[in-house]
Amino acid sequence: MDEARLKRLRMRSWRRGMKEMDLILGPFSDTELPGLTDDEVDLYETMLNENDQDLYLWVTARLSGEHPGPAQISALLDRIADFAAARLTPKS
Repeated sequence: MDEARLKRLRMRSWRRGMKEMDLILGPFSDTELPGLTDDEVDLYETMLNENDQDLYLWVTARLSGEHPGPAQISALLDRIADFAAARLTPKS
């Protein structure tokens, strides 16, 4: 994987313009991006072109079992929502 590309995608993930999306996508990109396949990284980059307000609704709706958003990125949105939920779950 091209390290410069990953660095650019991490930067875009942390500086979305909507703090909530920074806090969802930033940690996801730091932790998960290096393990994604090239196709998944392409899809992630495509997803970053979406509007923050839409992305936020699509990701948070998954926490209540809904699956809005484009079918093309649905699996990726599921993965991001699962990652965010795991980070928010209190450790016992």
